[in-house]
Amino acid sequence: MTVMNSYLNFPGTAEEAFTFYKGIFGGEFTTLMRYKDGPPREDGQPLPAEIADKILHVALPIGGNTLMASDAIPPMCPSATQGNHISLSLHPDSEEEGRRLFDALSAGGEVQMPYQPMFWGAVFGMCVDKFGIPWMVNYEQPKA
Repeated sequence: MTVMNSYLNFPGTAEEAFTFYKGIFGGEFTTLMRYKDGPPREDGQPLPAEIADKILHVALPIGGNTLMASDAIPPMCPSATQGNHISLSLHPDSEEEGRRLFDALSAGGEVQMPYQPMFWGAVFGMCVDKFGIPWMVNYEQPKA
């Protein structure tokens, strides 16, 4: 069976973002590697000091999937363009857990749609966290 995980790129804030996510979702990082821990640059140039402690790869298990990321900082990686063409979608086990996740993720960010009952029988909300990552929280209410 194929597993699909999400991989995010940050402009130098991956460690701060993943510390924030770890506080919300719990668990431990399965990987946390910095650029200074990676192989030498292909062009033979020294690693810029301001990049050495940035995140080359981080992984945080959430449910049955893993949220991963890196700092996409030139010259080590192509620049990341922040956009709204994706959202991370969470499906909690309870309405209360959905509220907790939504409130935590939207803290310091922007609520796009409040977490509220919706016409399709779910409690749903959309927000962009303080790192610019869009989230959807969807709790499917039990069918009567």
